[in-house]
Amino acid sequence: MTTPRINPIAPRLRWDALAPNDIERIHEATLEILAETGIRFPSAKALDILARGGCLVDRATEVAKFPRKVVAEAVALAPREYVLAGRDPACDMVIDGKHCYLSNDGSGVFVLDRKTGEKRPSTKADAAESARFVDALPNISYYWGPVVTSQDVPPATKSLHDSEAVLTNTSKHYQAVTTVGEKAARALVAMAAAIVGGTDELRKRPIISFMQCAVDPLAHDGPNLEANLVAAEHGLASGFMPMPLSCGTAPATLAANLVIQNAEALSGVVLLELAHPGAPAFFAGAPSVIDLKTGGYTGGSPEDYLLAAASTQLAHFYGLPMAMGTMATGAKEPDWQAAVDDSLSTFASVMTVADMMNGAGLLNGSKILSYPHMVMESEIYGIVQKVAAGITVNDETLALDVIKKVGPNGTFLAEKHTRRHMKEIWRPTVWDRSTYDQWLRDGKKGALARATEIADDILDNYRPEPLPDDVRAELRRIVARADAEVVGG
Repeated sequence: MTTPRINPIAPRLRWDALAPNDIERIHEATLEILAETGIRFPSAKALDILARGGCLVDRATEVAKFPRKVVAEAVALAPREYVLAGRDPACDMVIDGKHCYLSNDGSGVFVLDRKTGEKRPSTKADAAESARFVDALPNISYYWGPVVTSQDVPPATKSLHDSEAVLTNTSKHYQAVTTVGEKAARALVAMAAAIVGGTDELRKRPIISFMQCAVDPLAHDGPNLEANLVAAEHGLASGFMPMPLSCGTAPATLAANLVIQNAEALSGVVLLELAHPGAPAFFAGAPSVIDLKTGGYTGGSPEDYLLAAASTQLAHFYGLPMAMGTMATGAKEPDWQAAVDDSLSTFASVMTVADMMNGAGLLNGSKILSYPHMVMESEIYGIVQKVAAGITVNDETLALDVIKKVGPNGTFLAEKHTRRHMKEIWRPTVWDRSTYDQWLRDGKKGALARATEIADDILDNYRPEPLPDDVRAELRRIVARADAEVVGG
């Protein structure tokens, strides 16, 4: 039996963190903020689009205010379903509000070196290796980021070096996070077009998409806006990720945090639809709370799980897909804390059907890459997938005829019904279920040791489907031209 290239979750069970009237109140509060306070758009191009679309634009403050009618009509233009394609069609993701797809985490700056175990700065070779690793894991459906950035290349063209490394080493969909500014965005589009056979083909098979961060509270970044406008121009999906922190860049209460999150994400969608009606767009989010001791990002808390679930419900209230920050633990190593963070955040995202979940592999609040950690998170994903499937009740699963046949004190082990269904039972990859004596004989290996063995095997032996030599050469030329432009001023 062939292992699938990607393994989305289609949850049967659902969890609502917000009641319908709660959603309505947050929606109304969001519209009030958009209309009366507004969102800052530090981009003349974005402000021109918003003004033409009916928003009230203050050029001096760069703040746009959104009438309710403009918001409603723009959001209605966004498609409810679309495909995020892979270079390999077996990796295509159907974004339809019914499936959850996991990615790796992104924008890390360190790697736990597999030989020394020590933290070191990431390089372009690490970005390439991370793409190859993600390509090997079916539970990680697409590549987000890069996982870690190329810190050994010119800073001005770092994102293009990242993208060259990624696109060369995975045939899964690539959602770029570090590509900012119009020029870099057009270069990335050219790279993707070179792979699929031109910009018209890229529109048909969008093997890349874009995500940009918002600037909390209630603002965007100019280069980020212009990069996503390039994406929308070419029919590529894009979205903006607010990351409001309660007590810092959002009020202390979770409901108010959701208003900030919702207003920023919604304003980005309105911009994209006013610029290019019908462009695929999505909500994104990683709302959290401030750590009351350090003043920093928590990287995992009970509030995070509630905010993730509620934000996803709000995206779906507008009929839009959600890309939700998931598994971003604050733990410094793959330990108990990381497992709790990853499990509960994945559960919250899956049970509210977050279409895209970003993502696995990073520790210390999305800073340090650990491959064994990514393997263990893949296991957590599988556990949540099984739970989200629920229990099917029908004549076959009730098995009354089998129960009557076996009767008291019998065994079901040899029954055909057992053979038909036994493979539906979840089986671990890294969890330990051995006897105590066997565990001792095996050297007391736990999940981390087994995950490390799996990670080492992938890194040593897995090779992705290569790009043709002429396409690889074209990607290198695009990056080289960008480097030369920087040197030439």
